[in-house]
Amino acid sequence: MTGAQGRREVRELLSRHGHRPNKALGQHFLVDPNVVDRIVRTAAVGPGDRVVEVGAGTGTLTRALAATGATVVAFEIDRHLEPVLREALSGVAVDLRFAEATAATLASALGEGPWVMVANLPYNVGTPLLLDVLRDVPAVSRFVVMVQREVADRLAAGPGSRTYGLPSVVAGLRARVSAAFGVSREVFVPPPDVDSAVVVLDRVEPPPHVGRAETLAAAAFGQRRKMLRRSLATVLPDAVALLEAAGIDPAARPEMLTPEDFVRLAAVEAA
Repeated sequence: MTGAQGRREVRELLSRHGHRPNKALGQHFLVDPNVVDRIVRTAAVGPGDRVVEVGAGTGTLTRALAATGATVVAFEIDRHLEPVLREALSGVAVDLRFAEATAATLASALGEGPWVMVANLPYNVGTPLLLDVLRDVPAVSRFVVMVQREVADRLAAGPGSRTYGLPSVVAGLRARVSAAFGVSREVFVPPPDVDSAVVVLDRVEPPPHVGRAETLAAAAFGQRRKMLRRSLATVLPDAVALLEAAGIDPAARPEMLTPEDFVRLAAVEAA
């Protein structure tokens, strides 16, 4: 075990410092040592590895990651948690930074890779942050992150699925995605309204035209009930001719296209 905080320890820690979870910041603190231990084992990090955590919270995962011997940089946006984290991480070798962990901030702070992101991502920023880091922070080569179960499903979804959408395309073009395990809402303080899941993304080399492919996918899924010839008309001149040249039915809807289909369409446009 990693010596992670349990429910009583987290409640007492928060109470000592008069901190109440901030709903606006998506704060749901993990209080199950078994789940923390399982996340750390899934991450499989140790001495010589570099780990970045987004949303340090009460420090329970932070402390467990540092115990592996890995170098840990932990970001926390909520300055009100500073006394909580100073106590929880006393004597622990962690680079704790009170700043918003945007993709730009991470790119500047991390420099050269490889890094592993291991985090219980705040619900209110988890999806956009994850996609931004996939696009713009190549130093992060692997992700072991806890997100809402619905988000995990979207990241791993394939064409034709109800949950398939832009996150599926971005993740599919830039990483190998695998679901690790589900997490009950009951292991958080306060409990969220939904269950969570830990998902693993291993970065891969993106194909040519990946940026344009994602732009086309964003336009298509922005009007997902429309046929492609209509949803892409504003961003793709001669949409029908280009779709046909790429071997894509202009009457199809976006959920029927694979990530590679969007790449092929971008390549035809660029030719």
